[in-house]
Amino acid sequence: MWITKILAVLLCLSAGCCIYQKRKTYRMIDRLLDSVLSRETVVHSDVEEGEYSALVSKINQIQRVLDNHAKSAEKEKEQVKSLVSDMSHQLKTPLANLSLYADILGRGKIEPGQREEFAGKMHRQVERLNWIVESLSKMVKLEQNIDGFEVRDTQIRQTILDAVDTVYEKMESKKIDFILEPFEDMKLYHNRKWTAEVFVNLLENAVKYTAKGGSVSIRVRSYELYTEVMIADNGRGIRREELTDIFKRFYRSPEVQDAEGSGIGLYLANLILEKEKGYMTVDSEYGEGSCFSVFLQNCKN
Repeated sequence: MWITKILAVLLCLSAGCCIYQKRKTYRMIDRLLDSVLSRETVVHSDVEEGEYSALVSKINQIQRVLDNHAKSAEKEKEQVKSLVSDMSHQLKTPLANLSLYADILGRGKIEPGQREEFAGKMHRQVERLNWIVESLSKMVKLEQNIDGFEVRDTQIRQTILDAVDTVYEKMESKKIDFILEPFEDMKLYHNRKWTAEVFVNLLENAVKYTAKGGSVSIRVRSYELYTEVMIADNGRGIRREELTDIFKRFYRSPEVQDAEGSGIGLYLANLILEKEKGYMTVDSEYGEGSCFSVFLQNCKN
């Protein structure tokens, strides 16, 4: 009988210890979770029992993940705010012009020739709006990888010719002397569609900022790891202090604010080249012209 009583007492003590231990563990976990929720740093000294140190390490990992997510969300929030602000600034001018021209045309007290003139101005503003919206759409697709950007080893000649074909009419209208220096076709690591966009942007800028009768040229040079595609002009050039600014989103030189454009093109070009593991440089002399060099990786075969 006495053995049975002793066993009963031991069982009761064991159960009591288990309950006490569970309550203690629950209180400790509850305290640790409160620290996580209040974003307080949990350190190992907060837990005396060595057996719980693994739990503290896990909680620290969770805190780091949560902090990274929070910082990422805050960064994206600021980026969205910046984008909306920039978009508002870019759209404000053409919309104001359209409103003004529509108001003038609506009065009905202008000559037929003036009506055609204002209709032409409205058409150009609509084209500018379309360009801005299209550029923004491309930018979002690239930044969010919505379009499934694929890069492979592709012949470069056709990519360059696609870009030239897009801009050739503008070059002819300004009587630009265009030179495409002979080169041997080769496979480079790029996306034909998007890289053609890079070349189109550079060619359009060259034509836009080169006076009538000026010259634009394309030269291709191959090196050990990269191939350089140079697009040069003898236009107005870029001031040295602006050479880094021109690649920023929506940046436009104060000297060309009245010219057609959105300030997105070079930013887009850099985004495209980053995805292709390529890069771009610029060399320019104000008043003499500019040379943009696009570097694409050579085929590894």
